[in-house]
Parts: sequence; C-alpha cells; structure tokens
Amino acid sequence: MYSAKILEHFHHPRNVGEIPEPTAVAEVTNPVCGDLMKLWIVVRDARIAEVKFKVQGCIPAVACGSWLTEAVEGRPLSELTSLSAATIEEGLGGLPAASRHASALAIAALRQALEKLSP
Repeated sequence: MYSAKILEHFHHPRNVGEIPEPTAVAEVTNPVCGDLMKLWIVVRDARIAEVKFKVQGCIPAVACGSWLTEAVEGRPLSELTSLSAATIEEGLGGLPAASRHASALAIAALRQALEKLSP
C-alpha cells in the first residue's frame, strides 16, 4: 500500500521538533481528515538554514512532513516556489489517491511559512 520511502520517513522521521526562535511558523489543518501540521523555519542569507515540523495525522502526513524538511533545508528561498504536492509525492515514490491530502498539507504549511516572510 505504501512505498518503502513513505514507510522509511514514517518510521524514522527527520527534523521533528520545534525551533525556539524561528523566522516563521506555520500551522495548517485539513478540515476533512483533521490532520494538523506545524512547520518552523529559520532563514539566513535568503536560505532555509533550519527547519522542523510536528504533525498529528496519518502515516503519509508524517512522511510528507519529513520529506519536505529534507527537501528545503539549505535551499535558497527563490527555489522553493517550484516545490509542489506532486514533487513530494514523486519524492516519496507515490501516494495512494486517498492520501494525497498529506502532500497538499505539507505544501500548504511551507507556503504559509514563506508568506510570513514577506514584508
């Protein structure tokens, strides 16, 4: 049902936790399934210097949050607009149709955090 990459990120999620003094924090929820993701980012020199997340949700939601944090850490902010839910799905080896909300949740958290950086 789930790819090996999804299960790996679920069983060994990366960058879980909170950042005490983040540049931005985002919190998004999926009202249909109730999944909740919170994302903390630190920006230095127009790059994501540090990123952490917490999620209350399904296996794919944990995996998507974990994959996202690995994908954005160290990257310039200018490159982040090209990330999409489909990018996360591809990175995890695909998601079942009923679980695609998880990649949308992770991208929504990233977008919200990035919006908070704008003056």
